[in-house]
Amino acid sequence: MRPTEIDSSDYQNLLTEKAGQLKVRFSGFDCPELEVFPSAPVNYRMRAEFRVWHQDDDLFHIMFDPNTKEKYRVDTFPPASTLINAVMQDLIPLLKSDDCARRKLYQIDYLSTLSDQILVSLIYHRPLDEQWQQSIAPILAELRKKYHIDIVGRARKQQWHLDRNFVIETLNIKGKELHFKQIENSFTQPNADVNQKMIEWALDVTKGCNGDLLELYCGLGNFTLPLAQNFNRVLATEISKTSVTAANDNLTLNQIDNVTVIRMSSEEFTQALNGERTFRRLQDVDIHSFNCTTVLVDPPRAGLDPDTCNLVSQYDNIVYISCNPETLIDNLQSLTQTHSIKRFALFDQFPYTHHTECGVFLQGKK
Repeated sequence: MRPTEIDSSDYQNLLTEKAGQLKVRFSGFDCPELEVFPSAPVNYRMRAEFRVWHQDDDLFHIMFDPNTKEKYRVDTFPPASTLINAVMQDLIPLLKSDDCARRKLYQIDYLSTLSDQILVSLIYHRPLDEQWQQSIAPILAELRKKYHIDIVGRARKQQWHLDRNFVIETLNIKGKELHFKQIENSFTQPNADVNQKMIEWALDVTKGCNGDLLELYCGLGNFTLPLAQNFNRVLATEISKTSVTAANDNLTLNQIDNVTVIRMSSEEFTQALNGERTFRRLQDVDIHSFNCTTVLVDPPRAGLDPDTCNLVSQYDNIVYISCNPETLIDNLQSLTQTHSIKRFALFDQFPYTHHTECGVFLQGKK
């Protein structure tokens, strides 16, 4: 099924089927009742990426059929936010009428927010220069009559922005507003509404935990910022320099002062904690001074490597957010030797697809 052809009236049936399949896949574990958090049936994606097709004087977004791989024109995109759909309609005519702005443009990425900010990335198969910037300036000015918008130009080893290369997302978490700087071309949760539900679930499962929190793969602080209220201190790790910068900016933006973010992979952190290696990056941080009794992990699709899985198993409480049930199952084979599953959740970040986001809360066996 093409994303442009979704039938929103069938969403609940598809979600029920997805939940049933997930229960079967995890039937080998002693899981509590599955908690299911649905998505909005349309306009749920805060991000969208399209290739651009040039046909004579015309210019339009395209996607590729998942089965035939053939291109097809996209004028509206129901999964994307209403803001993305609106900007799509207004941007194309402005680009089409400017030879410099459209020349060798091959992709457009959109990043929108619940706070009505949007960032558009124009990606080219040619170097960008001041002439490009001069062409884009009036286009941006025209769009700003209707939208809180910024435009970034990208080409090989180049990034140009006229004003800023980020948006500020505002999430309402249990009645409290939190602000997140989201930088162009870095990871953000695609479904903001479901993301809010994920964060609130993580807050709920950790509300009785004591001591400090260790978070691996913290990104820009999506879980770090809200969960800081449940712990004395938080020690968070992230390998991406861009994400570490954004996380620290977000801590300042929200006036949160009990979090320390260090730029390390989970493997490096494990080595540092076990005394196997020393890192200059830790010269001002005493990681052994933290009394972490809870660990939160939100790993990539590959899941936790064996050493990190072993490290995680040493904490009383484990919050595991997973975007890949298969690697989650592999990791749970190990983690359930020492811990019991207390909460199990399905977050439907990606409606109408087989992709499944899960949350598992485990506590050490007495």
